[in-house]
Amino acid sequence: MVIGEIFVGILIGKSGFNIIESGPILEFLSEFGFVFLMFISGLEIDFSILNTEAGTARKNGFREKPLFLALAAFMLTLAGAFAVGWMLAQMGLVQNFCFMGLILSTTSLGIILPILKERDIAGTPYGQLILLNSLLADFLTLVLLGMVFSVLKKGFVLNLTLFLAFLALFAAAVRMGVIARKTWSIKKFSRMSTATSQIQVRGSIALMIAWVSLAHLFGAEIILGAFMAGVIVSVIAGSRDESLREKLDAIGFGFFIPIFFIMVGTRFDFHALLQSPGTLVLLLFLIIASYAVKMIPALIFRLVFSWRESFAAGLLLSSRLSLIIAASVLAMDVGIIGPDINAMIILLAAFTCIASPMLFARVAPALKEMERNGVIVIGVNHLTVPLVERLTLEGETVHVLQCSMDSAVPPPERCAGTVTGGPEDEKILKELKAEKAAALVSVIDDPGLNVKFCRMASDLFGIPVIVARADSPAVLSELRTLGVRAIQPALATVLALEGALRFPAAFDMLSEHRGNMEIGEAIIRNRRFAGKAVHTLRLPGNTLVMGIRRENNFIVPRGDTILQYGDILMLVGKIEDVEEARKIFRFR
Repeated sequence: MVIGEIFVGILIGKSGFNIIESGPILEFLSEFGFVFLMFISGLEIDFSILNTEAGTARKNGFREKPLFLALAAFMLTLAGAFAVGWMLAQMGLVQNFCFMGLILSTTSLGIILPILKERDIAGTPYGQLILLNSLLADFLTLVLLGMVFSVLKKGFVLNLTLFLAFLALFAAAVRMGVIARKTWSIKKFSRMSTATSQIQVRGSIALMIAWVSLAHLFGAEIILGAFMAGVIVSVIAGSRDESLREKLDAIGFGFFIPIFFIMVGTRFDFHALLQSPGTLVLLLFLIIASYAVKMIPALIFRLVFSWRESFAAGLLLSSRLSLIIAASVLAMDVGIIGPDINAMIILLAAFTCIASPMLFARVAPALKEMERNGVIVIGVNHLTVPLVERLTLEGETVHVLQCSMDSAVPPPERCAGTVTGGPEDEKILKELKAEKAAALVSVIDDPGLNVKFCRMASDLFGIPVIVARADSPAVLSELRTLGVRAIQPALATVLALEGALRFPAAFDMLSEHRGNMEIGEAIIRNRRFAGKAVHTLRLPGNTLVMGIRRENNFIVPRGDTILQYGDILMLVGKIEDVEEARKIFRFR
């Protein structure tokens, strides 16, 4: 879409039909779109990735830590890019080799994240390493670009001091954002984010304007202020709040940001590009260099992954789009590069954002989807013993952890195995086959230990379904922040009583398993079902679709309801039929 908008700008600009002239209104809208683009880019930054495997007792060497690998790859990229920038400066094509090196060091998190999600590897160690590297490239290159622009504009000592003070203010704001996300006031504002109030959207845009003003006051680039505002909003909103991001994306990409890219196209100087000697050779050199500075450092990933995976990661990290175009526009405005180099950078962005994902898809090995099965139950008491027996009767493989703080309740007889120990011990989790488990239930009496364990189960072992007991509102909120399905015992009892009263037949089926019936879930991973209506499904036996979970929304299906890739279907039917339906939807 972005490339199309730039192409439209080229057609109507001075390199095309020349039917548009820049004026104060268009310049303002373009500048605001530029600022909003950087704000959205900051919103994509998720610092929770930095916590991957943090503070754990893994035996892997220091060199195999994701943060070390990502940072090492980025530093090598920076060194290689500076070398290319120095060569271009020696050829008289750029005035500042540092700036050109930073441009070539950029990547596009906005392209990489959807690609990894599309292949269902964003949550794997491989995907997390790629995301971590692109996060560092996006954040650090923009900060360094802001520093270079500040020094070039107003001198070294004074502006560097002001810039460092600005960074310190940003660090303090991020810390305050982490604290604010846990407060009651933020939760209250989230309830006011619908209808006419839209407090979250208004507050986000107000924060963006405030940080743009602060950046101008400290002598930094306003786009850096907008980017930092996006990061702060991302910290406050949390990584799982998609509704705010969707609204801000709609405002930005729906109106302001396209104007910026169209105006970039109108300034594209095709004639200057053709008049520059050796244009095609130089463009080819830039393309090769842009891939080399990413792919060669990415080979350090071989410490953990295969050569093919490392090579593919380098190809994907070579994707560049928004940030490289934005930096090129700024550089041309201050005279660091000319119109010919700016045109080459735009063509470079267009080529890499199209070619890199395609090359990654061809080179990356087909990742084997690990078949998860079985349930882990943490804690032995009067609730978990009958739960284990019911799950075992349904054919589930259940492993039980009996904690030292558990009451004197004998462990269930019908289970795959019982382990005794502390849930904070990673070795015991491995004994419970946590890396292959499909679900986990935790009913530990200690609230702090319960939260700690659920975080470990999610971050280290990627267990997709985690259910935990929450006895207080604070624990409930913290578990939900982790994506855990938190159950309040008192509320669960009330719901069970209400279900038995209002829906006796369904309650009997669930509690007594009459007719060998089961209610289960299936995730649509087979693309041939995407775009199909519910009434066209031919499911095994008497299986029916009771509901559809799509992101944060629950849909009551009708015959003409259209399915989407990634939908979670709630199925009811005989146990063997529901299991067969799961395989059909999962098969690729």
